[in-house]
Amino acid sequence: MTIILLLMAALATVAVWWLTQQRLTEKPWLERGPAESVRDTAGSVPAAKVGLGVFLAVVSALFALFASAYSMRMHMASDWRSPPIPWLLWPNTGMLFTSSAAMVWAQAAVRQGRIGDLRTGLFTGGACAVLFLAGQVVACRQLAAAGFYMAANPANAFFYLLTVLHGLHLLGGLVALGRTSVRVLRGTRVGPMILSVDLCALYLHFLLVVWLAVFALLLHG
Repeated sequence: MTIILLLMAALATVAVWWLTQQRLTEKPWLERGPAESVRDTAGSVPAAKVGLGVFLAVVSALFALFASAYSMRMHMASDWRSPPIPWLLWPNTGMLFTSSAAMVWAQAAVRQGRIGDLRTGLFTGGACAVLFLAGQVVACRQLAAAGFYMAANPANAFFYLLTVLHGLHLLGGLVALGRTSVRVLRGTRVGPMILSVDLCALYLHFLLVVWLAVFALLLHG
């Protein structure tokens, strides 16, 4: 139960931070000044960011439900046998940290018009995320090779379910990151790229937080 609370607290912290950054908590009808200024303030949040925020809230609820099911199942039956945690999950986590840090670098570069650094940040962020996914696949294969099959034990099933579910969400983020990188390589103006880079970075930061919570849950199990 403690792990579940930590998971929900971590996701709630990300949500609150995102709200403060996007000015969704402002009250434009209380703003003083010309009507045009008030309209600009009210429309300052792009629809894409609002849509991503809603999607992240849904994903947060999904992982929180799985974490709750994991905790309840772990304490309900005597057939629970936690599989050993593959050592590869530790360097994999480092790769995801590096990917998130690279996206922070890309965000700074796109705002300052540093195209070369932007390309480097996007490439590094994407490459590290791909290495994370590849490492997760290898870790799961190692676990299966050691005899810890999905159908053998409910703890094994949850391990594969949580890691694969997280990996699928990250794969979707890589598709968006790839499209953004292609636009940068084609020479798209920097201004329109700021939103795309921000959305990709926010998504990868979010998945890093989710993975840390999932990893802590698996270690606890």
